Amino acid sequence: MAKYLVTSALPYANGPIHFGHVAGAYLPADVYVRYLRMSGHDVLYVCGTDEYGVAITLKAEQEGVEYGPYLDRWHQEIKALFDQFKIEFDIFSGTARCPYHQETAQTFFKNLLDCGLVNDRVERQWYSEESGRFLPDRYLTGTCPECGHTEARGDECPSCGTWIDASALGNPTSLIDGSKPVLKETRHWYLDLPRIQAEGLGGWYANEDENHPHKKWKPNVDGHVKAMLKDLRERPITRDLPWGVPLPEGVTDESGKVLYVWFDAPIGYISQTMEWAEKQGDVEQWRDWWQNPDCRLVHFIGKDNISFHAIVFPAMLLGQKDSWNGKELNLPWSIPAHEFYNLQGRKFSTSSGWYLDNKSFFEKYSADAARFHLMLTSPETSDSEFTWEGFQTTNNSLLADKLGNFAIRVIKFAAKRFENKVPDSNGSCDDDPSLKQADVSFASIGGYIENNEYRKAAQALLAACDSLNQYFDNHAPWKLIKSDSEDDQAKCASIIERCIAYLDLLSRRMSPFCPTAAANLRQMIGQAASDEADIWGDESASSAPARVAAGAELGEAEVMFPKIDDDQIAAEIERLLASDIA
Repeated sequence: MAKYLVTSALPYANGPIHFGHVAGAYLPADVYVRYLRMSGHDVLYVCGTDEYGVAITLKAEQEGVEYGPYLDRWHQEIKALFDQFKIEFDIFSGTARCPYHQETAQTFFKNLLDCGLVNDRVERQWYSEESGRFLPDRYLTGTCPECGHTEARGDECPSCGTWIDASALGNPTSLIDGSKPVLKETRHWYLDLPRIQAEGLGGWYANEDENHPHKKWKPNVDGHVKAMLKDLRERPITRDLPWGVPLPEGVTDESGKVLYVWFDAPIGYISQTMEWAEKQGDVEQWRDWWQNPDCRLVHFIGKDNISFHAIVFPAMLLGQKDSWNGKELNLPWSIPAHEFYNLQGRKFSTSSGWYLDNKSFFEKYSADAARFHLMLTSPETSDSEFTWEGFQTTNNSLLADKLGNFAIRVIKFAAKRFENKVPDSNGSCDDDPSLKQADVSFASIGGYIENNEYRKAAQALLAACDSLNQYFDNHAPWKLIKSDSEDDQAKCASIIERCIAYLDLLSRRMSPFCPTAAANLRQMIGQAASDEADIWGDESASSAPARVAAGAELGEAEVMFPKIDDDQIAAEIERLLASDIA
């Protein structure tokens, strides 16, 4: 069995996250991890909040809140949404709260500096004489040098969309004190990406590095990265800020120098692995995941993070060389980047009211239905969206009618006609074409998940349910049970036994998508459930579920996915439109 270290992009602790974020970097990873574990692989799933950077300091200062309490609030709210979605990490920490992060990030910087892969230079930046501090781009507003818009940010113009060099901003104003800043010299450090590209990054990406092999890149990742590699430039890795990981001692005597958030954030995957290892009793276990060439590093991200995870972080890892106890660090083996997930034809926007209220949603609707719908509409290679109408169709027509109804029909029939026990089978209906087709569909699910094709995996699960419903309907056991023929009675018993056996298989194949509903289904089939709910099993296109022991006691049939009526959906859409302030 293989060893996998799976990460999800660290959510920024500066506000709530929404379904769009979940569909991109977190739920796909959770489904993937659940499948890998059921298949017997050794997996560690790491995540946490990104807790440094200008956006955090600016918002906290505007609210008059200290950085620590401000971060705690958003850390807890973000984690609460993951809990509602049943997304389970092995550790969920944060870059400011992790006890290993500062030292690890500083060591990364120092190693790159010692290897000649970091350059420093003096440049001019805006400085507030009133506050006595340098002003990063987000702390500034002024006139766009391109279109003349008078309320441009220091990094981007909201009117024309141009990325702005803050030093070119016209008539700049400090957002923290309203003063007119002046340009002042300051020293900063840059990661020499072109040199790292020449020393191995380019070869690794092209899969020419036999020490760091990787899967074939997804098309949306490959196109983005190849374009960047054609014109790779140095990137700044320090800032003048009151909050962040300070530069290592001895690098400079200038105060207020911290690591740029994009540099320290991905190092959080390593520092939080150390934190997890410490909780296991041996902090050095982190090396089993980051310096073991047999461990596969998999990053789940949104498309806005492709450059950092496919170029910058690999460059940082590669640039460490053998600085960590004489061993190299692992490089990414796979980067399943997802595109954007929108809402009713528009981008999610909490500031303009175009979002789903998380608390209200989970008070009314099934988390498993939400999980399945997001995977069925996953933005794998292009943008997709959540619509209320689509969610209703998934819940009602697909999950309730195809999956849930099949289970209820079988369990209720067995309860009424076979004393709520598994009947004895003579195997007369084992080779039915519908069951063979179900075998093929069930067998394809794992491969699709492993290849990050969640839409196809969800569709295969539904196709298997179609085949099982067809099997039940074609044989009409409700007619056979009333026959005076002993052969018909035996055939009916064989049909129900097969249906129960496939319900056990269904409970395991649906588990990565709908863990709670899968557990409920296993309760419904009672003693007929296989001994290990957390094992994927060796059923295949040519290997059907094993015979269920006759006389095994069944549980009680229950509604797995309550239906959502049209009035509810209409009310949700009306509520969304009413909250729109764009």
